[in-house]
Amino acid sequence: MRIKDRFKLNFPQTLGEFKAYEDAQKAVDYLAANEFPVENVMIVGTGVKLVERVVGRRTWPRVLRQGAISGIGTGLLVGLMMMLLFGADNPGLMLVMGLVIGVVMGVLMAGLTNSLAKGKRDFDSIRDTVATDFEVLVEHKVAARAHELLAKMPGYHAGMFS
Repeated sequence: MRIKDRFKLNFPQTLGEFKAYEDAQKAVDYLAANEFPVENVMIVGTGVKLVERVVGRRTWPRVLRQGAISGIGTGLLVGLMMMLLFGADNPGLMLVMGLVIGVVMGVLMAGLTNSLAKGKRDFDSIRDTVATDFEVLVEHKVAARAHELLAKMPGYHAGMFS
């Protein structure tokens, strides 16, 4: 089965729309607990939005520290490659040299990137794409059974939780 086919239902029908993922999950859990073939169900996030949380001002010390931290992983990789290429006479020295090279390169790249930005983004943030609503879809061949089961579920009202 191809990956894109895993996210496909034949003639899907809406079973319910929910404001929270947990509510959509409860509906599917209820179906599973009642021996419903849940492989015919899909939860789809809708109303997608980008959320960006500003976490602080971007200052030179912060930029350089982040560059040094990002360079550590690269430096360790460079150190390991140096150990493999140049022999293991002194593996600790090769690892330290690679680490130093990685940190220096990370700091230089972070500084250069920050300089080129010219104050256009003087803050640090984290971003996430989130769904605002969730729709539970079900295969048409089992939709009637799913509706019957959910009608008996406490708190479930015509496709939505209260």
